[in-house]
Amino acid sequence: VQLQASGGGTVQAGGSLRLSCAASGRTFRNYVMGWFRQAPGKEREFVAAIELGGRFTSYADSVKGRFTISGDNAKNTVYLQMNSLKPEDTAVYYCATDSTLSTVVNEPRYWGQGTQVTVSS
Repeated sequence: VQLQASGGGTVQAGGSLRLSCAASGRTFRNYVMGWFRQAPGKEREFVAAIELGGRFTSYADSVKGRFTISGDNAKNTVYLQMNSLKPEDTAVYYCATDSTLSTVVNEPRYWGQGTQVTVSS
């Protein structure tokens, strides 16, 4: 499985960005895709995940109500719409995928390259 993330950039606090991640190669039926982030000096943390059949989503408490994850099963692509961005959202964002939600949240096997998101105050 190969994952290609895009859409990062620099935005002022309160602004919005949309990240995209396209999967190619071998994928699982009804697989789960998710986003993680890693800020400088901090551990990587889970942000959000979605089951590509669209049956469920999961969010970290820190982004609930501000970020929305969505997926296009036909395109094997997941999106992360980030609104009301805060300086503490600054991080490298990574997409990941695996066959179940618990695996994606805890230790997904497949990772994309990161995309930098910088939120200025």
